[in-house]
Amino acid sequence: MESIDKIYTRAADRKGGEQALQFLLGEGSNDRALAKLTDDRLLSAFTKKVFQSGFVWRVVENKWQDFEETFFNFDIEKILMMPEEMLEKKAADPRIIRNFNKVKTIKANAQMIFEEQQNSHSFAEFVAQWPSNNIIGLWDYLKKNGQRLGGNTGPYALRVLGKDTFIISRDVEAYFRAHDLISGGTQTKGSLNTIQACFNQWQQASDLSLSQLSRLIAFSTGDNHVQAE
Repeated sequence: MESIDKIYTRAADRKGGEQALQFLLGEGSNDRALAKLTDDRLLSAFTKKVFQSGFVWRVVENKWQDFEETFFNFDIEKILMMPEEMLEKKAADPRIIRNFNKVKTIKANAQMIFEEQQNSHSFAEFVAQWPSNNIIGLWDYLKKNGQRLGGNTGPYALRVLGKDTFIISRDVEAYFRAHDLISGGTQTKGSLNTIQACFNQWQQASDLSLSQLSRLIAFSTGDNHVQAE
């Protein structure tokens, strides 16, 4: 396993220097800000990533205000009160992306949020308090308790919300394979545990967040040599 200093130096060389690299790494996440979000914003973020998965992200973004209006701004109680017939009718609305299987995840993921709210905290607080040294455990929770939040869908939604998480992008996966740290699928228990352990060690040896470390690993690997403007 490489030291974080070696990875950082290589990434800086590839990106045009330390200043350019720091710009590209961006700021870390803020769990305090996440904890203050209302749970409708979490359902909105989960839904957007579900619809963006396997689709053109820009198209989903352009339609998102219509999604918000169609689904009551993702109010959890209102979503859960919708009968199946209303859900089907909304899934056929031409203002949104008409995919009934994905529309059904809205109510299912609202149910996940509602059930956690019964533990005397908001879902946003629940996510914010989850320890970053076991972020794969939160991924697993979303996968098992929600719908279509497995793979990178859940992690991307978490990052948008401000939860500190790494992403197993193609470049990050390529790094772990090139250094013989994993050999099986990236979503196997063994691979995920290894990846989490590596990120934990790198975080302990640096002042970088998981999201910054994830970008750093990606920038140190593969064919990407993007320069900061």
